[in-house]
Amino acid sequence: MKENCLAHALIISIARLTNDPNYVAYRKRYKIRPVVDNLLATTGIDLTNGGGIPELMRFLKHFKEYRIVVFGD
Repeated sequence: MKENCLAHALIISIARLTNDPNYVAYRKRYKIRPVVDNLLATTGIDLTNGGGIPELMRFLKHFKEYRIVVFGD
């Protein structure tokens, strides 16, 4: 699951914003795997080599109703 941490973080963030009743289960990794697998299959994004700007751009296209902000130094 380590390689899917970008998708995992997005799912948890959206669950928090939408008051999803599975938010805690996602955070504690009880129910997150099927959701992440489905998201990656739906978007066709491969995170086996990690996630970068190209993957973020593809997630932005998929989650049009949300704004993804990344901070770096």
